[in-house]
Amino acid sequence: MSGLAESEPRQTGAGRGRPRSEAVERSIIEAVIKLLEDGVPLAELSIERIARTAGVGKATIYRRWNGKEELFVDVVRTAEPPDAELPGTSMRDDLVALLEQLRQRGLMTRSSALLHSVFAQMKSSPKVWDAYHTSVIAPRRRRQVAILRRGQANGELRTDIDVELVNDLFTGPMLFRTIMQPNAALPEGLSEQIVDTVLEGLRPVSS
Repeated sequence: MSGLAESEPRQTGAGRGRPRSEAVERSIIEAVIKLLEDGVPLAELSIERIARTAGVGKATIYRRWNGKEELFVDVVRTAEPPDAELPGTSMRDDLVALLEQLRQRGLMTRSSALLHSVFAQMKSSPKVWDAYHTSVIAPRRRRQVAILRRGQANGELRTDIDVELVNDLFTGPMLFRTIMQPNAALPEGLSEQIVDTVLEGLRPVSS
């Protein structure tokens, strides 16, 4: 079985029905991964087929996920590195931790042909991509912006700049290297280099 299934199943938005069973959820997630490894396209991954592969009823899946899109997003989240633990010592240190997570995710995607295929299929499926954006990307962005606002309040970041734009300045270089330039180097220390370079021009200037 691929390393995609090694992580603990993650919580989804479906809190309905009988209590959740970790073993059942794992079997369902592993069934999706098996089908993907067998070359079944996302478009052909019906709930019925997933249930048959996992050896459960369709109702068992629907008690845990609202549909295929939500289930598929959970599979991807299981494959990705967990959200970064923030040191909380400074805005700079928290930003480095967040970028390091992006770097690790980029390295993981490059090393896994299956994960690379999964992301490619997600982007070609508007419903799945919207579900991923809503449950994964948007909360991460809100977390990043909150760190920048805290930095402004603490005097670590200029207050006359748009934190949404600043967030893009920090994450943009890493995303460009991991997505637009798949052969670009992602060396250790890159996260610190990006954060410190951007901060050089964004720290408050003493009067």
